Amino acid sequence: MKIVVIAGGLSPERDVSLSSGSLIANALIDVGYKVCLIDLYAGVETKNFDEIFFDLKSGKRYSYAVPQHEPDLEQLKKEVDNKGSLIGKNVIELCKNADLAFLALHGDIGENGKLQAVFDVYGILYTGTGYIGSLIAMDKDLAKKLMIQNNILTPEWEIINITQTPAGVAGTPFQKGAVDFPCVIKPCSCGSSVGVSIVKNKEEYIAALEYAKKYEEKILIEKMIEGREFSVGILDNKALPAIEIIPNEDFYDYKHKYQPGITKEVCPAELCDKIACKMQDIALKVHKILRLGSYSRIDFMVDKNNNIYCLEANTLPGMTPTSLLPQEANAAGISYNGLCDKIVKMAGSDYE
Repeated sequence: MKIVVIAGGLSPERDVSLSSGSLIANALIDVGYKVCLIDLYAGVETKNFDEIFFDLKSGKRYSYAVPQHEPDLEQLKKEVDNKGSLIGKNVIELCKNADLAFLALHGDIGENGKLQAVFDVYGILYTGTGYIGSLIAMDKDLAKKLMIQNNILTPEWEIINITQTPAGVAGTPFQKGAVDFPCVIKPCSCGSSVGVSIVKNKEEYIAALEYAKKYEEKILIEKMIEGREFSVGILDNKALPAIEIIPNEDFYDYKHKYQPGITKEVCPAELCDKIACKMQDIALKVHKILRLGSYSRIDFMVDKNNNIYCLEANTLPGMTPTSLLPQEANAAGISYNGLCDKIVKMAGSDYE
C-alpha cells in the first residue's frame, strides 16, 4: 500500500505539521507501508513518483524540529511561487497515484474542509474528517453555537470582524465588547494557540487584537475560565483517557505546546471517576454533533466548582513528540505506530 503523508502548507501551523508528518511517515514505514512525505504548498518536482516512496528496506527516516515561533509565510510565498494556489506542483497527481493520503496538516486548508472537498472531487482517499465536519469544527463561532444548542457548556464569547470594528486598530478609540476582563482573544479559525492572547486590561486588549488580526480578520473574544486544562481524544467513536496540561509558566501557548520540557502533562489525568467519565461523555457528544470523523481531540477547562467547559474541537490533532493524542492513545494501550496504522485502516469509513 502506497501512502502520501501530506504536511506543511501555507499555514501558521506548518512547522507543527511538518513535525507531525515526519513522525507519522516514519511510523507508517515501520508498520510496512510504502510512504512519501510531502509539503502541500511546496509540492514535488519529479513525476517519477515511485522514486520518492520509501519502505522499511530503504532505511529512510524523516525528521523536523518545531521552532519556537510561528513561520514567516510571506517569505515562504516569495521562495515558492504557486501563483496563488495553496496546492503545490504535482500534489494532486501524486495523491491519485497512491492508495491513500494521510493528512498531517494543521490549520487553514487542511482543517477547514477545502482540501477534503478537492480530494472528494478527484476521488482521492484520505484520513480523518470529511469536508463538512472540518468546516464546522474549524469555525469556532459556529462550533460553539452548535454546542450551546445541544446543552454543552462553553465559555461566553463574541465575534468581531476587525475590518468592521475600530477596536484594536491603532489610532482609533477603544471599544470594549460584551465579554469582561479577563478574556481570551484568538483568531476564529486558527489552532495551535497561534494568535492567542490572555487579556486583563484595555492596553492588552488592543495589543491582542493587533496580534490576532495578523492571522485572521474574524476574531473570537472569549471569557477566560480560571481552572485546570484538559483534553480528550476520540478514536473510532471511543473516548480515550483525559490528559491534563500544566504549563510551567503563563498559558498553553504555541511555544509551550511544541517545545519539549516546558509543559507538564499528566495522562491519565488525576480526576475523580465521575468527572473523568463526564468529560469523556461530553467529548464524544461534541465529536458526533460536529460530524467529526475517525479521530479528533476535544479541549476543556474545568473551574473550581467542577463545571466542565468545552473550548473547541480539533479534527487533525498534533502528532509531534509532545502532542496530546499520542499520549492519550498510549495510556489506552495503543502505541504510536499502532495509532497511525489504525487511522490508516479507518480512512474513508466516516465521510463516504
